[in-house]
Amino acid sequence: MQEAWLQLHCPDCDKNWEAAPTDLPSPDTPFTCDDCGTARPLSEFMKTTRDLELLREFHQ
Repeated sequence: MQEAWLQLHCPDCDKNWEAAPTDLPSPDTPFTCDDCGTARPLSEFMKTTRDLELLREFHQ
C-alpha cells in the first residue's frame, strides 16, 4: 500500500510542507507551526479540502 502525504499550509506565515497522516493527530487537536508559532486546530493547516477529508478518514 502506498503511503499518503497531506499538504499543510500555515495560515499566518504561508509556510507549506507535507506530512504523513500517521504522523499527525486528529483534525481538532491544537497544532503549532514550527516556523512562526501560530497555534490553531490542525484542520486549519490543511491546504486543501481533500487533505482534510483524508485526515478525517484516517482518524475515524
